Amino acid sequence: MTSLIRHITVDCADAYGLARFWSQVLDAPLSAEDSPGDPEALVEVPGAGMLFITVPEPKSTKNRLHLDLQPQDRTRDEEVERLLGLGATLVADHRKPNGRGWATLADPEGNEFCVECGATERAALTGARLPVTADDVTTAVRLAAAALRKSPVDDWQVPAGTLEWSCWETAEHLSDDLFSYAAQLGAPDAPDAPSDDYLPYRWAADRENGPRNSVFADPAAGPAGLLRTMEANGALLAAMVRTSSPEVRSYHPYGVSDPEGFAAMGVVETLVHMRDLAAGLDVAWEPPADLCDRVLARLFPDAPGDADRWTVLLWATGRAELPGRPRLTSWRWHGAPLDGAGRE
Repeated sequence: MTSLIRHITVDCADAYGLARFWSQVLDAPLSAEDSPGDPEALVEVPGAGMLFITVPEPKSTKNRLHLDLQPQDRTRDEEVERLLGLGATLVADHRKPNGRGWATLADPEGNEFCVECGATERAALTGARLPVTADDVTTAVRLAAAALRKSPVDDWQVPAGTLEWSCWETAEHLSDDLFSYAAQLGAPDAPDAPSDDYLPYRWAADRENGPRNSVFADPAAGPAGLLRTMEANGALLAAMVRTSSPEVRSYHPYGVSDPEGFAAMGVVETLVHMRDLAAGLDVAWEPPADLCDRVLARLFPDAPGDADRWTVLLWATGRAELPGRPRLTSWRWHGAPLDGAGRE
């Protein structure tokens, strides 16, 4: 890659006024350097900012380039109503009840843009599987770190639930998992020479029967330092999932996987090891049901669909029983990429 898009630049009559509108649309801040009346104004959108520049010429024809928006926390129709309330106008309505189609709107200076269904709404309407994303990795690690920081236990050498590892070792192992999954995506397999092992880091255990890791936290830094390494490695995995091509394939003992698969693995490791840690560190832990559902659909497509999603995830990883289904004594997830119907 030789170039990146830095800004999406829009000519307009009132740079600051139009930037304020788009700041509300995208829930992104205006640059602190800009003020009303300035000839330029920047909306600091992650990835590529939107730069508005005042020009004397009026808009005279339909845009040759426009933005397509997907709401993340509301429906398409709710978002259209919100944007109309901010000052947009409806130009054309191509919405269909099955989730397809879009609404074409114009901003206060007449620049066209479209609003489509978000991924969650589209999946609900079509029955499609909702993918596991980099944001899911970030959410899982953020929730885990927040819960662990509330622990009243100072000594993390206590056992982690029923594991033979201490809470320190378990959290360190989780941090190492996140790092190793990120590293695997950073060195993908060649199409004609798939690898049959993890990257050749030096793997070691601090004691007999302890977890074998490639990265360790400094014990002198205490639990606070350990959690920082976990958050950092979670951020590494999220970044690799977000920036890797969907066509990337990398080794895992349960099967060569794609970026979504490694994201799901990182989420599962975080959720289930947090249960072990919660038992030892006296904290509450029950992850969001929708997050459990997405990783179950990706890694355990044959898991029961008619029970509490967190309980099913614990069952699928050998940590719980389900009515009529005994606790699993061995298990593995399906890391291979799935098609749209949830098949390998």
